[in-house]
Amino acid sequence: MKISVWEYLAEYEFEREELIRAVDDVFRSGRLILDKNVANFEAEFSGFCGVKHGIGVANGTDALFLALKAFGIGSNDEVVTVANTAIPTVSAIVSAGAKPRFVDVEPSTFLISVEKIEKTINKNTRCILPVHLYGQCVHMDEIQRIADQYGLIVIEDCAQAHGARYHSRRAGSMSDAAAFSFYPTKILGTYGDGGMVVTDNTEVAARLRRLRSYGVEKRYCAEEHGYNSRLDELHAAILRKKLPRLNSYIEKRRLLARRYDDYLDETSLILPAVATNSEHAYYLYVCRHPERDRIISELRKQEIFLNTSYRWPIHLMEGYKHLGYKIGDLPNTERICREVFSLPMFPTLSFERQDTVIRALQELC
Repeated sequence: MKISVWEYLAEYEFEREELIRAVDDVFRSGRLILDKNVANFEAEFSGFCGVKHGIGVANGTDALFLALKAFGIGSNDEVVTVANTAIPTVSAIVSAGAKPRFVDVEPSTFLISVEKIEKTINKNTRCILPVHLYGQCVHMDEIQRIADQYGLIVIEDCAQAHGARYHSRRAGSMSDAAAFSFYPTKILGTYGDGGMVVTDNTEVAARLRRLRSYGVEKRYCAEEHGYNSRLDELHAAILRKKLPRLNSYIEKRRLLARRYDDYLDETSLILPAVATNSEHAYYLYVCRHPERDRIISELRKQEIFLNTSYRWPIHLMEGYKHLGYKIGDLPNTERICREVFSLPMFPTLSFERQDTVIRALQELC
């Protein structure tokens, strides 16, 4: 019985008829780009987050990139973030013309070490870009305190944190703007690419709507240099059908996480830590072990397939060596990358299949 780290087919079968009707309605409408499904989903998802405005874009990377551009962040500006993240976080910063300034992470939660941020701030710093990693929010109260003290923009990377909370506030509602991805594997994912920026800033929202569509506002005439990055009607329609189920998706993920916690507690695995005042949404269930590669290899023989997020820290990647970082600059990040791996985690994972994973890990660890 093959068990993958992520699957969607069982979920699709459950939702199939409703999704096919939604897709067919789009095809029959004659309106494929920036029509009522996009507008309605923007309102519904931003409302879910507790934010006034939502701007649908092509993907999560574009959401970060356009958020940076909307605040005028670019050449000679520095953005404080982490290297223990997916490549798109850093790719968006570099594509905007800015320079990432990396801060090491906490060894228990893998989130940005907030107490180290101020040491990286200088006259070129314009923005803090915290990553809510694996479904858990950063300590945003302290992030905002630092931002207020130094006059910095805060943009949340929420690609992995749909529905997560910090002090009862949802991810995406604790900053100047926040970027979401709706890539298929995400907690709220479509069957392709999609993204959104949410913000309470009406002026920034208006600029984002221009930037996503060639800088055009009311007529086909560019008010400024813009881009082509639009969430289409098809994926918006799919996401509108899935959004009402988001809370139930998260509850199932939390239930699976509790079972992993309970049954793997006496193994040699280092299990995920939940930060103070945080409500984890468990996009991934990420463990640590010094013999990570052996464990992955042994489970693969049993047709249990795990994943590593992330095996290579971004500050040491060839594509970003121009940033000037070297081995030893971010010791927690570098150590974590050698030890972390994620277990199967998706809403339709049965307890029976999860128990197979648990038993295999109990025998190995």
